[in-house]
Amino acid sequence: MTMLETDFSDASSDDIEALARDRIPVRSMTEADLPAIIDIDRKLTGTARPAYYHGKLTEMLEESGVRISLVAEVDGVFAGFAMARVDFGEYGRTMPAAVLDTIGVAPEHHQRGVGAALISQLLANLRSLNVETLYTRVEWNALPLLAFFERSGFQPAQRLSFQRKL
Repeated sequence: MTMLETDFSDASSDDIEALARDRIPVRSMTEADLPAIIDIDRKLTGTARPAYYHGKLTEMLEESGVRISLVAEVDGVFAGFAMARVDFGEYGRTMPAAVLDTIGVAPEHHQRGVGAALISQLLANLRSLNVETLYTRVEWNALPLLAFFERSGFQPAQRLSFQRKL
């Protein structure tokens, strides 16, 4: 006699996100990752920015704010990274939110689920901190990145960003 197993899963769960995390190992970033981060960023932007990433890594390792910085590896090879910070308020408003500062995937690992694994693990980490919203900013003409964020469930925020040249 065959017994059917009861399925208690929630149809609105993050099964797709969990699958991405299962397929590609994601770990916390360390100082030793800095050269690979700089290399991927140079490949993506055409510019080496070691001072920027050294500052971000120092901020992540030494400052008291909550930072979540992750690295994805494919077959033991550095494939991508994400850097985020938890922001419990701005402009006098308390709001449990996080900001994704930077995400990068090595060109040779594009379209292989690396970015999805990074976002998936980042979301899991943020949920455990009771963060309700993840924000990021994208250049309006960065169409592949915009498409990636849309596939990852991001939507336009109800915020306007203003700038003034000095």
